[in-house]
Amino acid sequence: MTAMTGAKTKSAGATPARRKQRPAAFLTPDLILDTAMAVIETDGPQALTFRRLGTDLGADHTAVLRHFRGKDDLLLGLAARLVSDALHDFAPSESWRETLASLARRIRAACLRHPGVAVLVAARTSRREPEFQGADVVIGALLEAGLQGPEAASYYRVLADTALAAGAFEASFNVLDKAAQDGDRLAWRREYLTASPQRYPNLAQVAPYLAEIDEEDQFETAIGLFLDAVELRAQRARAARA
Repeated sequence: MTAMTGAKTKSAGATPARRKQRPAAFLTPDLILDTAMAVIETDGPQALTFRRLGTDLGADHTAVLRHFRGKDDLLLGLAARLVSDALHDFAPSESWRETLASLARRIRAACLRHPGVAVLVAARTSRREPEFQGADVVIGALLEAGLQGPEAASYYRVLADTALAAGAFEASFNVLDKAAQDGDRLAWRREYLTASPQRYPNLAQVAPYLAEIDEEDQFETAIGLFLDAVELRAQRARAARA
């Protein structure tokens, strides 16, 4: 009887293979966001659930709701974190053009550091401090360039969306499996080069150059076009006011 009781006690003690839950007081918004980003980057956006967060945090998943009202609120927090990452240690340049170019490059870099997060939240408006901080810097640079009022507002929205969209587009490619990535890259050297010159005469003229253009070339060209447009519009605006 004693032996049986001992065996029972031993097996009962061995049963909790589950991680021991810690008190909810140790949770902070930053810790939750760190964990959410790790989940996304390890297992993909679809793996991000409150139950998964609770498991990885070693807490009851409902404790996360004390800091984030729901999944959407958590996603907005991740969107703000992405912008915060881009702005880390950023200082505006003396040139408005370089300020805007540098910010755009930083947004792209943040998206590439956290591709799964970028794909999930790049289109969101976080309405949190990092986003306001970035908006203030961009609008200040546009005002310095010579734009005012509605034009400055419009160009801020376009630049922010362009940088995030380009970063998220590139990030979405980076989360593809290697076979799909290799196939898409080879297409520029294979299918595009062998496309019929009779059916696609214009394409045939530039097809040899398409393979030479990489993601960074595309991004820098897009940002350069945008900044050229800002400069031209600002010159026109100053002339009109004069």
